[in-house]
Amino acid sequence: MNAASELETMEMAKGYEPKVPSATEKGSIESPTRYAQSDEMIYPTEEELHTLRRVSGKIPWTAYTVAFVELCERFSYYGTTAVFVNFIQQPLPEGSNTGAGFSGQSGALDMGQRASTGLTTFNQFWAYIMPLLGAYMADQYWGRFKTIQISIAIALVGHVILIISAIPPVIVHPTGAITAFSIGIVIMGIGVGGFKSNISPLIAEQCTETQMRIKITKKGERVIMDPAVTISRVYLYFYLMINVGSLTGSIGMVYAEKYVGFWLSFLLPTLMLCICPMVIIYCKKRYILNPPDGSVLAKAWKLWLMAVKKRGVFSKNKNSRGFWEEVKPSTLGSAKPAWMTFDDHWVDEVRRGLIACKVFLWYPLYWLAYGQMTNNLTSQAATMNLGSVPNDIVSNLNPIFIVILIPIMDGLIYPGLRKLGFKYTPIKRITTGFFLASCAMISATVTQHYIYKMNPCGKYANGCEDAEGNTLYADISVWVQILPYGLIGFSEIMASVTSLEYAFTKAPENMRSTVQAIALFMNAISAAIAQALVALAEDPLLVINYGVVAGLAALGGVLFWFTNANVDKEEDKLNLLPHAQFKAKGEGMGSSDVEHGTVATGSEKM
Repeated sequence: MNAASELETMEMAKGYEPKVPSATEKGSIESPTRYAQSDEMIYPTEEELHTLRRVSGKIPWTAYTVAFVELCERFSYYGTTAVFVNFIQQPLPEGSNTGAGFSGQSGALDMGQRASTGLTTFNQFWAYIMPLLGAYMADQYWGRFKTIQISIAIALVGHVILIISAIPPVIVHPTGAITAFSIGIVIMGIGVGGFKSNISPLIAEQCTETQMRIKITKKGERVIMDPAVTISRVYLYFYLMINVGSLTGSIGMVYAEKYVGFWLSFLLPTLMLCICPMVIIYCKKRYILNPPDGSVLAKAWKLWLMAVKKRGVFSKNKNSRGFWEEVKPSTLGSAKPAWMTFDDHWVDEVRRGLIACKVFLWYPLYWLAYGQMTNNLTSQAATMNLGSVPNDIVSNLNPIFIVILIPIMDGLIYPGLRKLGFKYTPIKRITTGFFLASCAMISATVTQHYIYKMNPCGKYANGCEDAEGNTLYADISVWVQILPYGLIGFSEIMASVTSLEYAFTKAPENMRSTVQAIALFMNAISAAIAQALVALAEDPLLVINYGVVAGLAALGGVLFWFTNANVDKEEDKLNLLPHAQFKAKGEGMGSSDVEHGTVATGSEKM
């Protein structure tokens, strides 16, 4: 970094200090750390920005309550979806009206692996396209809190319909059961999507320190308290709670399916989801809630169109600073349109948000590898030596690895790298995640090759039986799948956690749900690609399936790095943008306006 760019970064750090606000809304709670006077803050110098170790600030207790709500919701979602493959693919055990397999294989609809892969892929697509709707309603009309509450109510309706699809009088009629099941996952997906795009910004908004500042540790070391490090830690433990919910929900519901029936596997997650609204309503008065700004999305769109019109549709590098300079209010002066009720800093925030969206564009190739866990790897386990373990319990190796690795990464690896002076930036972490996912799929490819080689039915391992109807399998321990599940788990810490962090820190403050939804939408695109590969999700083509996915993940990693290497160099500058002023409702910004981003608790209406 040259001297000019270093000076620019330092000036941005100084400009990052928010103004002391005027009187706030009734019932709001102001954070003294966020609005500390400048003489109480010691800002890092140009040299310190590049030499001092960076540490996290404190994480408030309210963030942990949001994380608990996420745990309950993920228990409900993953507990329910953990049994989808067996419910769809496997036949109803003889004489059963619940689908419980006991010592045998649990099942219900007997529609085969291709149908189970298709329906679970659709569920993934639907659940990740719906965050766009949830984000729009939150940023434009309802705010995050109200959108989360409504989304939970919708998801509960979907869960109840899934229970109906699995009760004994219905499950014995496959046509009625699949109809109810399909309606249930559609309705549940709407609720899940609205919840997901808003819960992750809500947890990070509870952290009110937004400025880099010098801090002296108990050992006398001079360090930089970096809000980006704080947010990174928040999302690490947020993801830990996601996987605790996933782990307990999946394991519990798989055994409920095996020994009681699918109806219980759908009922218990529904009851767990009911805890979510109780917790967030109880804690509402303590949460930091930002009300919606109304026309924010329309204004961002108009701003982009104005920039394109001035510089041309085919202008190169639309994310460069020069592209946006001509549409800043200070540049337009008296010629600025009436809808431009924001300052220059908001234009910079929009640019930064679009850079984040560009970063997410390669994610579908990553999620394609991740998605193999929800269907094909579960089916692969059923063709191996399971011992006494249900085939759909093995996938829980993934959250187990994540729960173990996150404290290690947070307490040992990341601090160690920072002490060594290595900046393991989000772009570098995401790139690592792509290659770990590719390695996971290479291991699955090798495993599938040996399954075909050692199975009595050769390349038709699924449904292989002897003359008496006993299942035949390859004599390979199912615990070989530790490798793909472990590598995918490690890749999630690198790529998935970082995407949450990146969406929050790079989005304009009043468009956080929208940018988060765009990040989640990459899952939907991945599901659409996976739908095109469903033809490969069947014997004898599964080796090709895993090999293609491994290659695409590796290609995605290479392309991701080469298209975002320049963004990686801007990391500090993007994080140190000054807070913007924005007034969506009204004719302009007057002197009485409080700076956007004022911490207000309980300011949204239910």
